[in-house]
Parts: sequence; C-alpha cells; structure tokens
Amino acid sequence: MSNKNQDHIIVGKLGATYGIKGWLKVFSYTEQSESIFSYTPWLIKVKGEWKEIHVESWKRHGQGLVAKLEGMDIREDAQVFTNAEVAVLAEQLPALSDEEFYWRELFGMSVFTTEGYDLGKVTDILETGSNDVLVVKANLKDAFGQKERLIPFLDEQVIKLIDRTAQRIEVDWDPEF
Repeated sequence: MSNKNQDHIIVGKLGATYGIKGWLKVFSYTEQSESIFSYTPWLIKVKGEWKEIHVESWKRHGQGLVAKLEGMDIREDAQVFTNAEVAVLAEQLPALSDEEFYWRELFGMSVFTTEGYDLGKVTDILETGSNDVLVVKANLKDAFGQKERLIPFLDEQVIKLIDRTAQRIEVDWDPEF
C-alpha cells in the first residue's frame, strides 16, 4: 500500500464563520454527520500546509453543525479557515471486519468478471438513492469498446469477492454493459 499524502482522509469542510466568537459552520461527509467530532485532532490545510487543530466545542444549529476551534476566539481568527477541508489520519478511523470496507480502499482496485475478463479499475463511487455504484474506467483496448462502466454495488448479487491483498474485485457482470 502506498502512503498517499500520509493517508489523510477528508471527512468534511468548514464553512463560513458563525457569530462573533470564532465559531464556524461545519459540513460533515461522515455517514452520521456528528461523527466528524469523534475524530480528534482534525487536520486542516492552511496555505498549503496541514495544521493540527482541536475542536473546543460544537453544537447543532438548525439543520447544520457549528464548531469552535481551539485558539479561535474572534470571528477574524476563524475566517482563515473558511472553506478549508477537514481531514483525519487513516489510523484514526475505526478498524473494520474483513467483510467491511471504506470506499477509499476500493479506488484503484482492478475489477474482473467471474469469467476472468478485466473490466478496468475503480475510479469513483456514486451514492444513489437505492444502491451505490462503482465507476470503473475501462482499459484502453477494451474488447467491447467501453470507456467506463457503472456497476451496481450489490453485495452477493453483483459483487462476488473483494480481495484487499490482490487489490481485486470480482463481479457477476456482462462486459458489454
């Protein structure tokens, strides 16, 4: 496994300042929005450098979340962080069982049909209402002329095997689609 950017995982983004005492709006990318506050410290990119920041306090505000960062006591201090991404180190995330995966682990994995046809590599995952969808960039010389395939992430039905070690996903899927 390569150590991509020291394995920073983007878990949210800071929004505009809120009030005059250094609070900021928080946009969480975690499954339960409040889970973003379970990870500490946060890493925030300021002027191209990752900076370790601790959350002093947070609360729900209307439909969203707001947080006060340590050392930010006035609006002007906090404004520096407006629109900054919030990251954590991969090791801060909970360990998963062998059957569970973080989406980021699937990026770059090779996707093969159960018959062994190489469909390409996972480049993205779309979250749709009913089920998630793997975006697979086809190989340059794809026999079916495909550039990209959208494969529903339906465990057991379509997704037959995910092998972390081999970086390989096996699917029951028609390569013509």
